[in-house]
Amino acid sequence: MTPQIPQALRAFTEALPQARALGLQLEEAGAGRVVLSMPWAEELVGDPETGVIHGGAVSTLMDTCCAGAVVCHPDMAEAVTATLDLRIDYMRPAAPGKRILARAECYHVTRTVAFVRAQAWTEGDADRPVAMATAAFTALGRREAAP
Repeated sequence: MTPQIPQALRAFTEALPQARALGLQLEEAGAGRVVLSMPWAEELVGDPETGVIHGGAVSTLMDTCCAGAVVCHPDMAEAVTATLDLRIDYMRPAAPGKRILARAECYHVTRTVAFVRAQAWTEGDADRPVAMATAAFTALGRREAAP
């Protein structure tokens, strides 16, 4: 992981009020790959009877993680990005009282669009996803790859 990647990603996530409000933390970052975490917090619970985090908080975690993977992609230096499309399949509720982690990979970048896939899971249970996502992001002003 180059020092520029976490600095750029931290600046990106710290600029987003919802990322700060949810307590999103950078766990890992590399070329086109990011892992973020979100702590369990009572104010994020969607169902007080079960203690399960609200799906909207999980959506924000996944969207931010996907955008972070785009920001960290080598072909996206100096680019501006925004979510064009985000599809999330919720597989099961996250375990109450535990962090949720998300991993995203920007796997393809065209002249105008970056494509990302992601997965979220409850801490300690990476083999059983909470949600899966596919996304497309703008790739405006990106540096063109050398021929």
